[in-house]
Amino acid sequence: MNAAAPDVHADGNADPAELAKFSALAHNWWDTEGEFASLHAINPLRLDWIDGIASLAGKQVLDVGCGGGILAESMAGRSAQVLGIDLAEKLLKVAQLHALQSQGASVTYRAAAAETLAAEMPARFDTVTCMEMLEHVPEPASVVHACAQLVKPGGWCFFSTLNRNPKAFLGAIVAAEYVLRLLPRGTHEYARFIRPSELARFCREAGLNLRYSQGLTYNPVTRQYRLTRDTGINYMIAAQRGA
Repeated sequence: MNAAAPDVHADGNADPAELAKFSALAHNWWDTEGEFASLHAINPLRLDWIDGIASLAGKQVLDVGCGGGILAESMAGRSAQVLGIDLAEKLLKVAQLHALQSQGASVTYRAAAAETLAAEMPARFDTVTCMEMLEHVPEPASVVHACAQLVKPGGWCFFSTLNRNPKAFLGAIVAAEYVLRLLPRGTHEYARFIRPSELARFCREAGLNLRYSQGLTYNPVTRQYRLTRDTGINYMIAAQRGA
């Protein structure tokens, strides 16, 4: 049985400043050389990792915090039926337009909070993804709990975020935003980073069983990302809802 949901009003678990920040860059979301180049670069890695665990073909998939649709559209390309949700409506319009241009991608988008959708569509999805989103909301535990409610028993939830330690501060903020300029300055706020032990606790409290974890690192010399066991900065986890 899932634990009681954190006491957070669905529409209140969003930071208007964060929504405005990303909405202002919406027009560049699909520019592979622009501000979101890093998202495009890591997308094949995280897509293969998710697909290798959850086998996306023919599945009902929800992408929470989908932004402009990079991952959502890619999962649809693996023959999944995908719903992407976000509260930044400018980003959703970008995602919808790109899906139309792509032709044939089985993906739809909706402006909704995870908590709102969980009350409406409990246990509806085979797989739920929530990538690079938890560090941008006031109450990440509430989002994790909603994802657990949305996934079917035995289904998979995938989360990615940033560790909170000096290494992550230097790598994800100082290096990525100021030195290497991989991301726009101000993309991240260190205080909102989440330690793997904290995310694991959120999952347990929501009735999810942690199964796998994976790190993601960037080599500034080769300018390439790779999957690694090092979860010191960027990391992903796969958790399964009990049957």
